[in-house]
Amino acid sequence: MPAALPRPAALIFDLDGTLVDTAPDLARATNELRQHHTLPALDYDVIRAEVSHGGSALVTLALGHELDHPEHASERTRLLEFYARDVAAHSVLFPGYDALIEICQRAGLPWGIVTNKPRQFAEPLIAALELTPGCLLCADDLPVKKPHPEPLWEAARCLGVDASECWYLGDHGRDMQAARAAGMLAVAVRYGYVREGDDVDAWPADVWFDTSEEVINAALRAADLR
Repeated sequence: MPAALPRPAALIFDLDGTLVDTAPDLARATNELRQHHTLPALDYDVIRAEVSHGGSALVTLALGHELDHPEHASERTRLLEFYARDVAAHSVLFPGYDALIEICQRAGLPWGIVTNKPRQFAEPLIAALELTPGCLLCADDLPVKKPHPEPLWEAARCLGVDASECWYLGDHGRDMQAARAAGMLAVAVRYGYVREGDDVDAWPADVWFDTSEEVINAALRAADLR
C-alpha cells in the first residue's frame, strides 16, 4: 500500500461484495432455482464465488445453461423472481462500514454507490439497510455500465465533486477498469466475491485491501477523520 493515499473528495462504492454482503440472499435464490428443478442445493461458497458475475452466471452455475441455451433467459427471470421476494433477508454491510458511513455523513464527506445491479433490486436493498447514499447509479440508469467510466463520472457529478479526487472501491476487475478510466483512485478489495484462480493482483488497481477494516482505516486516515 502507498505510504500516503490522496485525500478523497468522495467515497464511491460498488454494492455487491464491496459495501454489502449480498451473497446469502443470492445463494438462497440460486438454490431455490435448483429446488424448482428438483436438484440438490449447492454449497454456499461455490455460489458466493459467482455472485459478482451476475444473474446469468448464477443460472449457468445452477443449471448448466449457458447464455445460448434456449431456456437461459426464462430461467434467469425465474431466478430474479426468487431473489426479489426478499433481497435483504440476510444481506448485511461488511464489517465497519456502518461506522464509516456515519463518520462521513457527520463530516460532510460525500459517498455514493455505483453498481451493475438493476435498480429494482438495489433500491429495496439499500432501503432495507437504511442506507442514504448521496447518489445511487444502477445498471439500467445509463446506456452504459461498468467497466465503462460514465456511471462513475455521473456519480461524481451527482455528488458535486471532481472525479479525479474520488475513490472508487470494488471487488471485480471491471470495477478497477472503470475507476482507472474515470480517473479515480482504483481501490480493490480482496474480501469480495472473487472466483478461485482469479488474479486480483493483476487488476488495474492503485491499491489493494484484504479486509473492510483496512479500507476504513486507510480512508479515515486519508480524509483526516481519525
